[in-house]
Amino acid sequence: MLHTEYEFTLPTGYVDAEGNLHREGVMRLATAADEILPLKDPRVQNNPAYLIIILLSRVVTRLGAKEVINPKVIEGLFAADLAYLQDFYNRINGNGARTLKLLCPHCQQGLEVELDQPGES
Repeated sequence: MLHTEYEFTLPTGYVDAEGNLHREGVMRLATAADEILPLKDPRVQNNPAYLIIILLSRVVTRLGAKEVINPKVIEGLFAADLAYLQDFYNRINGNGARTLKLLCPHCQQGLEVELDQPGES
């Protein structure tokens, strides 16, 4: 079965209007429409950097107790969390690096681990 949803934990977390912190969430794989339709949005046409805001609001399906994720929610993320979600998006959609550089906690030796792409086993 194809895995289409991935859980994540934000490094800082989203603080909603009531002051609740939301860190755990779910992101689904992007469709072609997710990547193409935001290009027609006037906010993206006026500011191409806004593309990631629209894109993430389409593919993040849950953030803590919040199940409705819209551009306002993504705009409210801390910069570290936005960067994390951009990287996470690229990894699960096959747009990012296939390796992670790690440091062994026991011997302090550096190593690279190859990641499986979604759909690989």
